[in-house]
Amino acid sequence: MEIHLHSTSKIVSLNGVPARIWEGYTQGGIAIHAFITRIGVDNSLNLAEFDRDLDTASEPSPEMQAISLRLLI
Repeated sequence: MEIHLHSTSKIVSLNGVPARIWEGYTQGGIAIHAFITRIGVDNSLNLAEFDRDLDTASEPSPEMQAISLRLLI
């Protein structure tokens, strides 16, 4: 399966761990959301652009804005 994601500015807590909500769609066009707690990036690269892009995250959709800031899975 292939998915396309973009970060949002919304961060929730999953069992005490901060998770940023990312929204996107599958290759077939199904809307999805993901709760990302960690992203691995090669430390030998210049991470300034990555950090800058992450800081310019978009506002979440109305459906994701309604999700509680505290989730239990």
